[in-house]
Amino acid sequence: MKTSIFALVMCCFLSFSNFAQSKSDAVKVGDIFTVGKVEMNNYKHIKFPRNNFIIKRGGIATYKNVVNKEVKITSLEEKKDGRVIATIQLTSGRYFFKSHKYIKVDLNKALTSNELIEG
Repeated sequence: MKTSIFALVMCCFLSFSNFAQSKSDAVKVGDIFTVGKVEMNNYKHIKFPRNNFIIKRGGIATYKNVVNKEVKITSLEEKKDGRVIATIQLTSGRYFFKSHKYIKVDLNKALTSNELIEG
């Protein structure tokens, strides 16, 4: 009797785990997004480098050249806490701020806060 109850409980847990799919499963490497405009260039979920690192590498620390640019996902990494970290690059092949080729993004939070726009 105990084994049948245990088996029933395990089947219930396993069946519920199949329905617990995250939104990021639809996103895959190679998808194209657009960088959205944020007030006062306060990007919280796109990990743009700080201005002093951009300037040290010879870049121009202005966000005008980044807003409304298309970016492509080059890699996806799922963390233990469920966050999906994506690495993005410009589809044109140019550098962000003329100094950084790749940028990391917390994908789910960036999509909900419209820092990244699907399309």
